[in-house]
Amino acid sequence: MRSDPTAIVTGGAGGIGQAICVELARRGASIVVADLDETEMQETKDRVEAIGQRCLVVETNVASAQSVAETVERTLDEFDTIDYLINNAGIAGPTAPCEEVTTQEWEQTLAVNLNGPFQMCREILPHMKQNSFGRIVNIASVTGKRPLPNRTPYATSKMGLIGLTRTLAAEVGEANINVNAICPGSVDGPRIKRVFERHAAQTGQSYEDVRGESEREAARGELVRREDVADLVGFLCSEDSERITGQDINVSAGKVMY
Repeated sequence: MRSDPTAIVTGGAGGIGQAICVELARRGASIVVADLDETEMQETKDRVEAIGQRCLVVETNVASAQSVAETVERTLDEFDTIDYLINNAGIAGPTAPCEEVTTQEWEQTLAVNLNGPFQMCREILPHMKQNSFGRIVNIASVTGKRPLPNRTPYATSKMGLIGLTRTLAAEVGEANINVNAICPGSVDGPRIKRVFERHAAQTGQSYEDVRGESEREAARGELVRREDVADLVGFLCSEDSERITGQDINVSAGKVMY
């Protein structure tokens, strides 16, 4: 890992994002938590500072180009560098057949899950190119590789994010910037619980049946821990991954193997 690096983690207030902030801090990075949840952002800040690393919290709406630009400006004012960008912010979107999805639901899901990473990359890449160094990790999903019925906006956004990852990796590799995607399976926690509950309500199943079905789909018969994803982010930002770029790597307990 570079000396005194700085990482921006979108959606860093809780869940996977908070675990990523903590892992990168343990590896020596200063952290910028870019999120909208003030309470959880402060919790993440406290955890990072308890490790002994600096932490800046910035209220950020990744769907807004202006908000993204302001976050990048504040980061550079505070730390003078941006070495790692972790595009983790995302929303689940609606659970419904395509014909029942509203235009607003469609646009909101893509605005956060796909436009957000694009806008963050567009704003930060000139700085990374100037420094001839950068590591970008996009948190996609195994749904970026396979259909997920009744989740059309979400699946489309994650498939698009993998396309963004591969194309950017080809564009910026010669500038010593690596761009990779991580594709988690179902990550245990409050968010997937809400997804399972919506799916259960839509299909008439119980929550336990939906969760059990997801667990049985995985070779290991279990859900993923948020720390599993954070550990891989840490590796992809380290010197050990120097020549790994343009990849979409599963962390799915064996739910998806391609």
